[in-house]
Amino acid sequence: MADKNSRNSVELELDHELPAGEDGDSPQSASAQAGAAAPGQAESELDRVKAERAAYLDRAARIQAEFENYRKRSAREQQEFREYAVADAIKALLPILDSLDRALKTNAASLEDFRPGIELIDKQFHDALAKLGVEPIEAEGQPFDPNLHQAVQMVDTSDAKDNEVIGELQRGYRLKDRLLRPAMVRVARNNSK
Repeated sequence: MADKNSRNSVELELDHELPAGEDGDSPQSASAQAGAAAPGQAESELDRVKAERAAYLDRAARIQAEFENYRKRSAREQQEFREYAVADAIKALLPILDSLDRALKTNAASLEDFRPGIELIDKQFHDALAKLGVEPIEAEGQPFDPNLHQAVQMVDTSDAKDNEVIGELQRGYRLKDRLLRPAMVRVARNNSK
């Protein structure tokens, strides 16, 4: 009975074997060919990925160079803008310098002869600053504002309201909405209520 069982198992094993290939290849050689094709395919995939990587690195290097050029160009343009902005301010102030030079060259007999010329120069200077956007800060008679005024003295008086600016020691200026210099002022302290 053992002989019969072993013969049946051999017959079953033969039934499950694969048939030989057309050119006589065995099943083992077919799997060897598949294994040989896979490394070639993997190699071509690796070459494709390397080429893609090289393209990305090249693109990144180009973008980095373009950004560096942009940064340098932007810095150069900002520097040129600053230089020309200063040039415009200087051009606005040159006529005042010319007037001062002419005033110093005149032979006036007294200081009163200089007064109209000095007043003209003062007007020219204020006009030039106004063209540049510089405005004086109104202080005298105004309520004290710590954002615009710098109190250098508190004066006890009943002639003015409490915290009112009663004297300007140095005029303050602002450029458009930015404070250039606060006005140095004397402020009233009124204790009578």
